[in-house]
Formats: sequence, C-alpha cells, structure tokens
Amino acid sequence: MLLLLGATIGFASMHAVIRIASSEQHPFEVAFFRNFFGLVFIAPFLLRHGFGALRTRKLPLHAARGAVHVSAMLMFFSAVPITPLGTIAALSFTAPLFVTVGAVLLLGEVVRIRRIAALVLGFVGALVIIRPGMAALDPGSLLVLGSSAVWAGALILLKVLSRTESSLTMTVYMAVFLTPLSSIAAAFVWQWPTLEDLGWFALMGSVGTLGHLCLAQAFREADATVVLPVDFLRLIWSALYGYLLFNEVPVLYVWIGGVVIFASTLYLAYREAKVARTTIDAKAGAPPPS
Repeated sequence: MLLLLGATIGFASMHAVIRIASSEQHPFEVAFFRNFFGLVFIAPFLLRHGFGALRTRKLPLHAARGAVHVSAMLMFFSAVPITPLGTIAALSFTAPLFVTVGAVLLLGEVVRIRRIAALVLGFVGALVIIRPGMAALDPGSLLVLGSSAVWAGALILLKVLSRTESSLTMTVYMAVFLTPLSSIAAAFVWQWPTLEDLGWFALMGSVGTLGHLCLAQAFREADATVVLPVDFLRLIWSALYGYLLFNEVPVLYVWIGGVVIFASTLYLAYREAKVARTTIDAKAGAPPPS
C-alpha cells in the first residue's frame, strides 16, 4: 500500500510537470524526453543489480508492450495540456474497464452478470464526466479515454509479463523501447529545449519512472484488491496540483464520475481475485470459500 501511495504521488506529480513543460514544447517532444530521462533514471538501478535484469525470454512481448504503450502515451500527453488534471485522473480510472473488455475479446475470458454490471456502471461514470449532449465535447477528455483504451492493451501484456519478469526488468524494457519509438514522433515537431526545459524533463522522467517502479512492485508484493483502493488518492493529488498550480477546480460531475468509475474497477478487481482463488482451491481439491 505504501508502494502504491508512492506511485500515485509520482504519477500526479508527473502530470503536473507535463502540463508545465508542454507550455513551451510540443507534447510529442515532452513524451520523448520523459522516456529519455526515465532511461537515465533507471540506469543506476540497472548497474546496481547487474545487466542480468536485461535477461529475458519474452523480448517480443516487451517490444509489443512498448509499441502499444507509446501510442497510448502520445495520446495522453496530447491531452494533458488541454484538460484539467482532475478530469484526467478521473477518466484514467477507466483503463481497468478496458482491460476487462480486452480480456473478454482477446483472451476469451468469461464474465458473468455482476462483472458486466460493474463494467456498464464504470462507463456510465465516464459519461457523467464527459456529459455528451449537456456540455461541449472536450477533445482532451476523448483523448484520455482513447489513451486508456490503448493503455489497456499494454496492461494486458504487463499482466502476462509479470508472471515471469521482475518489476525492474519490465521497467527497464519499457524505457528501452519507449525512448526510440517516441523519438520518431518527436522528430517531426522537434524544437531544441532550453536548460529550464531540460530541468523539467529530468524531473518528469524521474518521478514518472519511480512511479512505475513502485506500481510494478506493489502488485508483486500484494493482491490487487488490497492495494488498489490507495489508487484513488491519484484523483486527490491531481485535484490539489490543478488547484495550486493552475487554478483549476474540478466540477462536481468529475468527482461523482470518478467515484463511480473507481468503485466499478475496484469491484472488478475483487471479483477477479475471488475467481482466481476459487480456481486455485478447486485445482488443489479444497472447498471454495464460504
């Protein structure tokens, strides 16, 4: 739970720095430097633990995750400069909903009525925030939703990789693949950064990579249903950053929608963990929990 707390602070801080850095640089270039300095930040960990962290039999999966991840990242970084931070945090909670949909469509997982109801409720929460027909469609909110849908693919691959790979290995390969891939997009909008820009980029890469390390290790240390409730703090920190740095006050619809989305994702995590435990008990010949 402490690791996930650190991850929420790291991600909220990174989003605030992205907003600041994007005032002078194109979001694609900001995304490249986030990955570049993330790779620089992870290098001491790699040297300390040795290059054995690069040893893997799942290189194609790491590459696929990198390609999917960079697509979601470019959409997300394009949304941050034009969308309130609280709204971004609330809508980003939809990623686990898309993961469940992807698991059904791609992996053939079976979901029953209660999980379907949770999915529907979660997407209703997203509609509460966007309010189509009641408010003008916000391109930034649509970009966040789109990035969450694509990011879900990266999370499914991350779930597969976590069965055999360490959190350090997954984070290292994330930076190794994202840096060159994002440089391709950045090349089309390149503008040489100032020293101040580089300072923000370095801070962004450091807190973002630290957040990913904490996130990966948190889910290796404990069941998702134990640590996931802490993730709601990401909305709190984002709202605070938005208010203190950018004079943003999340409207009531954002809080209502965020709570609804988060509650549905928490229930989905609980049901997934319960089904997994029941399956394990059945294979071991133990009676299911009462």
